[in-house]
Amino acid sequence: MMYAKVVCVQIILMLGYDVLFQDVDIVWYSDPLSFLQNPSTMNQDFDIYFQDDGSRQIRYAPYSANSGFYYVRKNERTTYLFTALLYAGDAIKATGSHQQVLVGLLAEHSSLFGLRIKILDKYDDEFPGGYHYHMDRPFMKRLVDGKANALMFHMSWTKNKDNKLKFLQQMGDWFVEEQCIGKKAADILGKEGEVVESGALLGSCCAAEALVSCHYKDKPSKIPCKDSPPIDKNGPSFW
Repeated sequence: MMYAKVVCVQIILMLGYDVLFQDVDIVWYSDPLSFLQNPSTMNQDFDIYFQDDGSRQIRYAPYSANSGFYYVRKNERTTYLFTALLYAGDAIKATGSHQQVLVGLLAEHSSLFGLRIKILDKYDDEFPGGYHYHMDRPFMKRLVDGKANALMFHMSWTKNKDNKLKFLQQMGDWFVEEQCIGKKAADILGKEGEVVESGALLGSCCAAEALVSCHYKDKPSKIPCKDSPPIDKNGPSFW
């Protein structure tokens, strides 16, 4: 899976297109491309733009770039970067993290080849993620109150897929009906072995309004979840 994240970006760059890459645990509140491609809101002199991971571990130094959300402009520098990352499959396997390997290559290619890298400031509103969810309650209160200017939200910094789903449900950012969670399209539609047409799942699986539910009182939530248990020992209520 980690290597697949590398291949898909490298192929699109080689075809001559800019790329906005994101993990599947991301929700858009508005189109981030309209912000990233607008000279009035973002300096256009960079080759690649990353969400700030929030982690300041040595293995992510010096950039702390999050490999789950980034925008790449197609040029010789970025094509070479992702070709080098493609050839670093052994390092990805050894470290168990394509983010760690990518950050190392960012430092190398910035120094040797003039790659221009922009890390989107974690103290700005536009691109929040798991760091904010778990570490910045004042920001999360503004976000759930609709007072933050967030363009998207990335449920990073989260232990497993089950918790990601629960946190997104609490946040009011979940729109998938219960009967469709964790199932293949053919199973949902009763068409095993058949080709599923584009849009066939919209009526069965996609809710028009957010499906909000409480799970943990000590994590940010769109509605008060005071009667739910904490996920962290002695965790205080978010509300």
